[in-house]
Amino acid sequence: MPVKKIIKTLLITIFSLFFTVNSFSLEPKDFVQQTVDSAAKALGQNLSKDLKVSKLKVIALKNVDIKGIGFYSLGKYRKNISDKKKDEFLEIFTKYFLITFSSRLAQYSDPKIIVNSQKKLNDKYTMVFSTLIATDDKPEIKINWRVITKDPDYPLIIDLIIEGVSLAKVQKQEFYSIIESNDGDINALLKNLKIFVEKE
Repeated sequence: MPVKKIIKTLLITIFSLFFTVNSFSLEPKDFVQQTVDSAAKALGQNLSKDLKVSKLKVIALKNVDIKGIGFYSLGKYRKNISDKKKDEFLEIFTKYFLITFSSRLAQYSDPKIIVNSQKKLNDKYTMVFSTLIATDDKPEIKINWRVITKDPDYPLIIDLIIEGVSLAKVQKQEFYSIIESNDGDINALLKNLKIFVEKE
C-alpha cells in the first residue's frame, strides 16, 4: 500500500476514534435521566431488597461524587485534620453514604422521574431540573440535581435539592452539630458514622 494511502487511512481512523470518543459525552440532563432510569430499572425488578440495594450502590459509586460530598460535609473542619484522618473519614463516609442513599431509594418500587431542563451555573457546575411524577399515595416532587461538569466526559452528581432543600447542606449541618457539640472533635463524628454503619 502506498505511503500516502497508509497515512490517509491512519488519519481517517484517528478522526473516527476522536469523534467516537466524544460522542459518549452526555449533556448533564441526559446523564441525570440515564442515572434515574438505571435506578428505576433496578427498583422495578422482582428482586429482594438486598439485591436492589446492591444495584443502587453500584449506580451511586459510578455517578455520584461521594468524596466531594464527604469533604463538603466536613466544611471548615476538613482543614484541621491530617491526611490519615481524611482517609479514615472518607472510608467510613462512603459506607455511610451508600447505605443511606440506597435504603432511601429502595422504598420506591417504580419511581418515575422526568428530566425537564438544565442550566449551566459556571464552568464547573450545571443544575438539572426534574420532576418526580405523583402517584396515588405520593405527591409530585421537584428535584434539582447539581452536577459537576468540569469534565464533560465524566459528569458526577454532587447534590440534590428536593423542593428547595439541599441534601448536602442538611447533611453538613448534621455533621457540624455532632462535631461542635463535642468541642470540635471530628472523632465524635467518626464514632457516630461507624455505629450507624455497623447497625446495617
